[in-house]
Amino acid sequence: MNRDEVWRAIDDERLGLANVLDDLTPREWEVPSLCAGWRVRDVAAHLTLSHMGLLPAAFATLRARGNVNRMIHDTAVRQAKLPVDQYAVLLRGMVGSRRTAPGVTYLEPLIDVLVHGQDIVIPLARSRPMPTEAAATAVTRVWSMRWPFRPERKLRGLRLVATDNPWSAGQGPQVEGPISAILLLITGRSAALPRLSGPGVPELEARLSTSRASRSSTPRRGEMSDRHD
Repeated sequence: MNRDEVWRAIDDERLGLANVLDDLTPREWEVPSLCAGWRVRDVAAHLTLSHMGLLPAAFATLRARGNVNRMIHDTAVRQAKLPVDQYAVLLRGMVGSRRTAPGVTYLEPLIDVLVHGQDIVIPLARSRPMPTEAAATAVTRVWSMRWPFRPERKLRGLRLVATDNPWSAGQGPQVEGPISAILLLITGRSAALPRLSGPGVPELEARLSTSRASRSSTPRRGEMSDRHD
C-alpha cells in the first residue's frame, strides 16, 4: 500500500471503530481489553490521542519522569475521564487528518487502529474483520521494528505464514493463519492463538506462556503491554 492508501485505510478503520463505540453498553465500556490492566474505555481513549502535539507529548513524558510507557498509560487514563459518547465523536473528527504523534511514521496509526480495534472487540465477543491488505502492511512494518515488539527476535526459530496473503517470515517449524491473527501475534496478543495452526504452535504456546509468567512476576506499574502510537 502506498501512503495515500494507508491513510484511506486508517480513515475507514477509525470510522468503523467509531460505529462500534456508538453501540457499546455501559457494562461493555468497563470490560478488560486485551491490553493488560486496560479497560475497553481506556483503549478507546488512547486511540483519540494520536494527534498529540510535540509540546503536550514532551510535557506528558516529563510528567511521567521520562517513562514513555507510563506516559501512554497516564494520558489514556486522563482521557478516559471523558464521557464515553465523546470517543466516537473524536475518532470521526480525526478522519481526513494526516497528523501523527511525534516520532512515528504514517504506518504507526494504521497499526494502532487495527490492533487496538481488536483489543476492544475480541473481549466483547464482537466480530470486526480486519482488511487483509492493511493488515499485511501493518505486519510488514511491525516485523521490521526493533522496538517495542521485537518480533523477529522473540519468534526466532519459527516460520510465520499467512494463509490469506503472500506474507511470510522466519525459518523453522511453521505457524500459519490469517494475516490478522499474525498481526495480533507479533504485537504480543495471545488471543491470536486459537486462529493459528501448524507444527510450530506448541513451541509458540510455550514461549508465550513463559513470557506471560515473566511479566506477571515482575509487574511494572502503569505500563502497557505494547507501544506504537
